Amino acid sequence: MSKTIVLIHGAWLNSRCWEAWKARYEAKGYTVSAPDWPHDDRSPAQLREAPDPQLARTGQKAIVDHFERIIRALPEEPILIGHSLGGVFTQHLLDRGCGVAGVAIDPAPTPGVPLGPNAIVSALPVFSDLLSWKKAKVMSRRFFETRFAQTAPKARAAELYDRYIVPTAGRVYWDGVTGASGQIRWDNPDRAPLLLIGGDLDLIADASMTRAIYKKQKRAPSRTDLKIFEGRSHWTCMDAGWETVADHALDWAVANARPARSAAAAAA
Repeated sequence: MSKTIVLIHGAWLNSRCWEAWKARYEAKGYTVSAPDWPHDDRSPAQLREAPDPQLARTGQKAIVDHFERIIRALPEEPILIGHSLGGVFTQHLLDRGCGVAGVAIDPAPTPGVPLGPNAIVSALPVFSDLLSWKKAKVMSRRFFETRFAQTAPKARAAELYDRYIVPTAGRVYWDGVTGASGQIRWDNPDRAPLLLIGGDLDLIADASMTRAIYKKQKRAPSRTDLKIFEGRSHWTCMDAGWETVADHALDWAVANARPARSAAAAAA
């Protein structure tokens, strides 16, 4: 059984968002990697102050390629856990044969799955700027408080924003619409087991989208499960009670992971 976990963050966040999950899993004896996206490897404050110019030119395929290189270089095949757009990347990576099991939490719009009404509204700040495809965009504090993390304590909203929120490439949104990220083979016979987790209060990636992705992914012969948590928003990986989500994700992955392959077989 693999004792390695790779955590994959989504848009507007970098690897710092996984700090509590990483510590929890390491305390259970796992080796945990939480890589940044390309050009995201500084503190959120530094990234907001001076985003790397290359970030604006970074698309979804380049990010998935980046994670695949990291995963292929590990000494053993890992469990993959991704949140939001990281949940989409997790599906792409599983489709490429990476990982012994995958968990996609609050997956963002995924190729071939219609957008939910909340996802459409939440994407408007990016798509209303027709030049956002070549910009690094910054989430407003109001958007963070009312849509991204509306269940977080209001008294701590400014502190949470300052600690975690980073600029993101508008291009990753446009890639999701144009299909530039590539298609997922829903019936892939080699795909590792996959758990999809949604939140019924999610205003970024509607639970209806998570259910729709589940129906697509069920075409694969490997195990595919769905869990919708009540009372949880898109901020679920850091909101109160995040431990329940973290433990459920890992317990499922451990119970359903396929046998790890040798490094040579995995690379092939």
